[in-house]
Amino acid sequence: MTELAQTYLGNSIEDANLAEQIEQARNSGRFLEVCISQTDSYKGRIYAHTTSGVTVGIVKSRNWSLRDGDVLETEQGQLLLVHLQQQKVMVLYFTEPVSDYAIKLVHLGHVLGNHHWPIIVQDRQLYVELAIDAQVIESTIREFQIPGLQIDYELRSPFDHLDFSPQAHHHHDQ
Repeated sequence: MTELAQTYLGNSIEDANLAEQIEQARNSGRFLEVCISQTDSYKGRIYAHTTSGVTVGIVKSRNWSLRDGDVLETEQGQLLLVHLQQQKVMVLYFTEPVSDYAIKLVHLGHVLGNHHWPIIVQDRQLYVELAIDAQVIESTIREFQIPGLQIDYELRSPFDHLDFSPQAHHHHDQ
């Protein structure tokens, strides 16, 4: 049987009272815990399995994303604690000046956008969300043959993740 969670209670990292409720629920057996990807955290409907193997469906508005430590209540009155997995992202940076390659860079941005591969420009680096297999994205980027363009990868913690969603704010309206 699938537990359905759609009532948002708050974030246990930010709310000490809620953290205490989590501990009480854990001790009384009214507690579930789930670890989801940061990509799934944006979705309106999330199907996952808890750490104890229970199937859970999370239903929420798409205009906000789940964060590490968020707590929802299931229809059966259990508290569901959400954890976010580390986020692996592709990092593009340049070891040479790129001013002579502006047109190629615009074209690269256009191609990434056409494939709907989310990007963020931050601190002179371009971060690409691994929406599909990294090798496919990497191959597409290498086809541009831009001198000095380097491709690397980073693991970002849930507390230092990059929010690629178009709705990067956290309103909890249902």
